[in-house]
Amino acid sequence: MTSKRNSLLPLFKEKKASPQEKAPERRLARLSFISNRVRNEFIAFCGEFAGTFMFLFLAFSATQVANASAPQTESTQESNSLTQSPNTSNLLYIALAFGFSLAINVWAFFRISGGLFNPCLTLGLLLISAISPLRALIVLLAQLLAAITSAGVVSALFPGPLNVATTLNSSTSIAQGLFIEMFLTADLVFVVFMLAAEKHKATFLAPLGIGLALFVCELCGVYFTGGSLNPARSFGPAVVNGEFPGYHWIYWLGPTMGTILAWAFFKLMKFAEYETANPGQDFNELEEGAFEKPGDAVTSAEVERPHPLAVVESSAGGSGGGAILSTVRSGASQRPRSAEPATVLVAPDGTKKSVEQERG
Repeated sequence: MTSKRNSLLPLFKEKKASPQEKAPERRLARLSFISNRVRNEFIAFCGEFAGTFMFLFLAFSATQVANASAPQTESTQESNSLTQSPNTSNLLYIALAFGFSLAINVWAFFRISGGLFNPCLTLGLLLISAISPLRALIVLLAQLLAAITSAGVVSALFPGPLNVATTLNSSTSIAQGLFIEMFLTADLVFVVFMLAAEKHKATFLAPLGIGLALFVCELCGVYFTGGSLNPARSFGPAVVNGEFPGYHWIYWLGPTMGTILAWAFFKLMKFAEYETANPGQDFNELEEGAFEKPGDAVTSAEVERPHPLAVVESSAGGSGGGAILSTVRSGASQRPRSAEPATVLVAPDGTKKSVEQERG
């Protein structure tokens, strides 16, 4: 068998790196005088600005197209709202644009800034201590600036007046609009809490669920209130158009009330330790086999995911007596991060030995 060393071309021979060469280096070594915190907050600001801009640019563009083709009466021409008979195809078009745009951009930017794109989501994560007050202030500023920028770009690129503002339908009262915005935002924020803030095996799929949540909420709200659920979404077009209707405040107060409502229910569920009510929902088959469900769990610690070693022991006991090699990380706090995980040999009788002990 040809060795790896012999199979390499002469000009591509591997070099054994020295310990000094293995040490990580900053990509921007010349900016080493900037503190890590300042650099990280700047990165978060840039990521949130770019993500919010792309989310709203795509959503506003689709809304501009939909509203340009929507039939309007003389009474609704000035308010940019649809006619009394809802055009469901246009509503679906707008809702799909907002939902899909949010999903793809959150998926792209969540590792940079969290992919919030919404002052109410920023407030919600601040309330559950998922982000710091400084980070919340920074991303809030980025969201508002990006909303204005995206509305301005759409206004400049597309012919005709900018027609993406959130307005109340002529049959919708201010009080109705306020509470519609509140309940729809509460649903969106709670989905973010459960899919993104609460870590689980499907957390990486959270952007998909969040986008679907916004899609459904937009289906319900676009016809009556314009479907804001996001103060920045309403603020940007209002600034560009220079028009703030007298009820513009509902697009700030309603979503804020919804955020507080979602936060209160989330905290109630956490206080009641909701994990004990229906445990093991995202366990795989091996974890289910190792999990001993208590008859009447009291705390969430009793229904946590089984330790990897327990999963290995359970699978070893039901594999006909063969020993199983499993990689587990034990004592990670005492070992450097660069150290290799300990390899444990589990015998059929349940005894455990490390590979080093077995060799000895």
